Amino acid sequence: MDVDFTPGDMAFREEVQSFIEENYPKNLGGMERSDMTKDDLLAWHKILHSKGWVAPSWPTEFGGTGWTVTQRYIFNEESARYGTIPPMPFGVQMLGPVIYTFGNQEQKDWVLPGILSGEDWWCQGYSEPGAGSDLASLKTKAVLDGDEYVVNGHKIWTTLAQHADWMFCLVRTTTSEKRQDGISFLLIDMNTPGITVRPIITIDGGHEVNEVFLEDVRVPAKNLVGEQDKGWTIAKFLLGNERSGIAGVARSKKAIDRLREIARGELENGDPLLSSADFSRKIAELEVDLTALEYTELRTLAAESQGQGPGPESSILKIKGTEIQQRITELTMEAVGNYAAPWVPQLDAGDNYLAIGPEQSHGVSQTYFNTRKTSIYGGSNEIQRNIIAKMVLGL
Repeated sequence: MDVDFTPGDMAFREEVQSFIEENYPKNLGGMERSDMTKDDLLAWHKILHSKGWVAPSWPTEFGGTGWTVTQRYIFNEESARYGTIPPMPFGVQMLGPVIYTFGNQEQKDWVLPGILSGEDWWCQGYSEPGAGSDLASLKTKAVLDGDEYVVNGHKIWTTLAQHADWMFCLVRTTTSEKRQDGISFLLIDMNTPGITVRPIITIDGGHEVNEVFLEDVRVPAKNLVGEQDKGWTIAKFLLGNERSGIAGVARSKKAIDRLREIARGELENGDPLLSSADFSRKIAELEVDLTALEYTELRTLAAESQGQGPGPESSILKIKGTEIQQRITELTMEAVGNYAAPWVPQLDAGDNYLAIGPEQSHGVSQTYFNTRKTSIYGGSNEIQRNIIAKMVLGL
């Protein structure tokens, strides 16, 4: 794997920087994702699509960029450095690869263009009450009735389902002694009668996740991806892509830079917190772990560019990436001290009160609370350790 930057790579970096500086919507700068509308969340996606840059990891025949591993790395790094809102992962990162790998030609023709353009917003119908990390325990049932499936069940923790046009959904089509058998992968129009979306307000006060209830929802049989009862293979493939993306190396690097800035401005016994040997050691340990993770991610990207799908490396990326993200939020809480304690909602222009504490402390506690979920979604880190034990160590 060659990750040295060639003159061509450096020119590409300059191209990415110029494009972001000239085209990223100014109104999104500094805005918290939790305060964004659907149009806000899709604005940058649509600009990237117009440039042909919205799906760097896809094969070129389906709309990918044809970039090298190094170019994809540069693009991710610059996007994080400028704080851009990434395209919604449910379509580009998760469902798209499923469709161009397992879907038939008709599904490729109608699903992939809507993902690329942002016209179709997808959500993920995986987790259920009692079937989260133990996903094979799912009970949402689909019964074939002529040329339609009739779906009944209950999905939970469905991120941004309040905005979604479509849901890719795991359903049980056959009861089998082996729970992984009898699961199928369906594409469901969220405007179909019988679907109810109910918000879940999380500990940070945001509305990001939902419950989705399906009551006698009729889904065309042509919306089945792959074979009936063989959806477990597709489910695992999708989760591998999801976990690789959760690592968030480039954005963690930016978060550490912000942490350093905060520590330079906060005082401990009259001196900058960053000059504290103990606090500096904690940051250094984070950076060492993040560098190791970065090279693991680059090796994974290199393997993918040679046609190898994500394997147990995706579980390693998920574990270490989310642990680092959580440690960053913990250290940021420590850095701002008591100012992390007050609940400070996002302020709008014209609000008749002032936030408590310095600007760098605003939103720190909300980010800390929200980041607790990262070690759970995509399959909890405990489950990922089981996967590594089985696939790498053979236990």
